[in-house]
Amino acid sequence: MNALEPRVGLLASPPRVLVLGFAGLISVGTLLLLLPLASAPGRSVGFIDALFTATSAVCVTGLIVKDVSSDFSLFGQLVILLLIQIGGFGYMTVAAMPALLLGRKIGLKEQLALQEALNVLSLEGIMEFLRSLIKITLVVEGLGALLLTARFALDFPIPRAIYLGIFHAISAFNNAGFSLFSTNLAAYRDDLAVNLIITTLIILGGLGFLVHRDLFRRARGQASQLSFHARLVLIMTASLITIGTLLFFVAEVQSHRAFASLSWPQRLLASYFHAVSARTAGFNTIDLAQLSSVALYILIVLMFIGASPGGTGGGIKTTTVGTIVLDLWTSLRGQVEATIFHRRLPAETVAKAYLIATLAFFWMTGVTVLLLDVERQDVLRVLFEVASALGTVGLSTGDGGVLSFSALFSDFGKMAIALTMLVGRVGPVTLGMAVLKSSHHARVRYPEGTVILG
Repeated sequence: MNALEPRVGLLASPPRVLVLGFAGLISVGTLLLLLPLASAPGRSVGFIDALFTATSAVCVTGLIVKDVSSDFSLFGQLVILLLIQIGGFGYMTVAAMPALLLGRKIGLKEQLALQEALNVLSLEGIMEFLRSLIKITLVVEGLGALLLTARFALDFPIPRAIYLGIFHAISAFNNAGFSLFSTNLAAYRDDLAVNLIITTLIILGGLGFLVHRDLFRRARGQASQLSFHARLVLIMTASLITIGTLLFFVAEVQSHRAFASLSWPQRLLASYFHAVSARTAGFNTIDLAQLSSVALYILIVLMFIGASPGGTGGGIKTTTVGTIVLDLWTSLRGQVEATIFHRRLPAETVAKAYLIATLAFFWMTGVTVLLLDVERQDVLRVLFEVASALGTVGLSTGDGGVLSFSALFSDFGKMAIALTMLVGRVGPVTLGMAVLKSSHHARVRYPEGTVILG
């Protein structure tokens, strides 16, 4: 029997396999974090907090209800780091690694599950793509760890600097936002090296491995131009970073609270850092509780959009927003088909983009309303926390200390946020198909009905 057969076997559809895989990882992570060995001396982690932390790590989010640096032992921190790495790779990617290393083939069911997990269009060359994904991840994380280690070595002993460098490089590339500093990266808010290294890792992780592959092929002369997908991703990413930076800068310069003690160059650097981090890494260098309502809402929009498909980030994805914007612009001009780069967008792609955005919006709204009723907290802060969970970001207005705003929630509220992180990681459409999709196909096609819109 194939090595992956027990995992896929009769569990039916690839979306269901993907969801069950992440749920299994979260369960194992929870059990490991509940071990006394995982807690720091004199500290303990309850079931709900362990489950929340494991979910946040596997879903590469970064929301915390326990301080990673002080509440967990070295063993607990390493468990969290491992969950981040596996969560960034994806369950099926890790499950396929033994077969890949041994040179064994995997069956069609496993390939379909991998296709769903990696978010690629076809099965052709999927194992070669998986090899490239692993190589890119290890190389980028390795370089990031070396650079961060060199910087942290100026402030800490070499062994500690190495550990900090590895942990933060993996956390940044996987868009996780977990930090071994209680105040996240606030101590390095004006450090150009740390800011640029972390944001570069975040951007590279969020571009998606399909874009990495296309860029390498183009650089080696194996392709005359980038693919349609890669060009759209790069344009959307650059546009969102630029627009997000400018909007955040203008919003906070007017409020003066979060930027009060910063020079103008530091304000610009902080604006750039958070415009990048909001999609969807979750690191912060300033106190988000001091942000104006306008700045918080800008971050909510960026968190909702997120990174790009096939990467380590969350959100509804840059290509989804790009598709919707193109279709709206086309409709407003009275045209039928959305086109860009001398190519037209397929109708099914446009329809799926609206479906993803609509489901995500309703989930975010529903959970926000539910938590407002249960937790009785500030509307904008609750919405911010839910958007951060759904976008698998990890930014938070905080509990007044070093923990996320979720730390103030009841067990029910924490579970709602944890479930939202899982939905954000696998995607609302994938979760919906895993729960609702039937193997029976309708054999009756009904006549069209007329509906008046507008």
